[in-house]
Amino acid sequence: MFGLAGNSGALLPLLATSLIPCLHSTNAGLVSAGSPYNTYDGEGFPSCYNVSEIHRPKSVDEMVSIVKKVVARDGDKARIRAAGKGHMWYDTMCTDNGTTVLIQTEEVAGIYEFDLPEGAAEGTVVIDSGVSFFQLAQYLHDRGASVGYTLTNWNISFGGSIAMGAHRSSIREDSMVAAGALSLDIVDGRGEIRHVERDNEDDDWLAASTSLGLLGIIARIKLKIYPDTKVYAKQDILDEKDVLDGDIYALIAPYATANLWYWPYKRKFHHRYYDVVDAKQYPQQGFQNTFSVTAVEAIAARTILDSGKYLATSNMLAEEIFYGLWSEPNFREKTNNTEIKNWPVYGWNYDVLIGGLYPGQKAQWDYNLRAYTLELAFPIPLANAMLKRVRSLFDAELKKGIVMTSTYRSGINIKFGKPYFDFLGQVTYNTSDGADWSKGVIMFDFPSFKPTVGDKKRFNEKFYTNLANTLIREFPCRPHWTKNTREVFAQSAKHIDPTHLAKFKAVREKFDPRGVYRSVIGEILGLY
Repeated sequence: MFGLAGNSGALLPLLATSLIPCLHSTNAGLVSAGSPYNTYDGEGFPSCYNVSEIHRPKSVDEMVSIVKKVVARDGDKARIRAAGKGHMWYDTMCTDNGTTVLIQTEEVAGIYEFDLPEGAAEGTVVIDSGVSFFQLAQYLHDRGASVGYTLTNWNISFGGSIAMGAHRSSIREDSMVAAGALSLDIVDGRGEIRHVERDNEDDDWLAASTSLGLLGIIARIKLKIYPDTKVYAKQDILDEKDVLDGDIYALIAPYATANLWYWPYKRKFHHRYYDVVDAKQYPQQGFQNTFSVTAVEAIAARTILDSGKYLATSNMLAEEIFYGLWSEPNFREKTNNTEIKNWPVYGWNYDVLIGGLYPGQKAQWDYNLRAYTLELAFPIPLANAMLKRVRSLFDAELKKGIVMTSTYRSGINIKFGKPYFDFLGQVTYNTSDGADWSKGVIMFDFPSFKPTVGDKKRFNEKFYTNLANTLIREFPCRPHWTKNTREVFAQSAKHIDPTHLAKFKAVREKFDPRGVYRSVIGEILGLY
């Protein structure tokens, strides 16, 4: 999700803090068999329950060597999963069937073969899978280049992003990270490297493009790159009725990237959109705050939100505060770290579209704020009907005298995706469900604060369960592969095209016939 913190004094970032998990690198070396491996929410938030070893290779060759040794030693019982930056929320990373060996890719982070001739419209670069978006963005910017719009947050690895189908928000431009890949090198279930070239007639590519890590460990990626650009960011405030009854496609499609943030208690939307400008005309170098908070902000946000476990009025106050903060630019001038107070904001591609941490501040998850989340994708033609159904669920609680709100620093994130064909991606098309996915998708991304007090459940917890169940039951939809519970995956599996699943399974059996890389999600989808 690309939630971003507000300007000075922003309690908003704090809330965001509550919503973002992350893999801590406190896990290292050999561990006790059956030890959990945590999401980046830390201890008590397992992504994988039964871990026997954790390896941190520094090269692709070392990664290959580890896989071969584990497979030779453990035979049919071998279980291996790759761990990148840990953009995970729930316990869906591994299988419960046996113990798993984890291979952390973070230090396999080479960048090489940069090729963007002067004056060329595009070029290429090769990276190792552990490279983060921030690392590559800086490398490319120093050379006058960028990856365009096939990007996501700074704290995510490229290998993990492609494997799990990560994306930005755009209908006009390709925004699936996999859409920027020209080839992938994958360490298969035998420990051999398979090279897969982009080819939409090749099932190997269509499976590898969103593989869920089930084919093997992505080791190297050849990416498309482009000359670096400056972009603007602009944000408008819209009344709820104008979005629910309006042309949602027309709000998003004209721009290089755009999204909505929904404030259900306020009955408002923020509409943010970005596009290219002439770098020579705009000297400003805006830098967007992504997950950056101060200790004071974090304590204030957590205090309000924890009380919201018991009091709807606290959640109402939180949404009022966060809405106000989010109405202002969450940017600073990169050259001197001063606040930018007016829209539009201008700056270089990655700095404005994603950004990162402000100097002297920490990421929100460093302040013990955590979250639940849910993300489902729906066909664009059903966008209005889906959002109206969501509104009706909020209204149904209101009729009972229960006020439900957003408890996230930027509201409910409504993102969009241009059609991109592969077997398991959220934005694929030509499926057998009868829905029209050809115009792209709308993604309902609903993070919510996880209380640190009591039983850790949210205010009116059953509302969230009912909302997820209702949307999955009443609409064709697809889950984000790192932002949902096992229960959501089990319910939504019926919406994944059976032909796509069958073709993916055939490729999986070729790449990993012994099921070395199996996961709970793969098991739920019937791929084993």
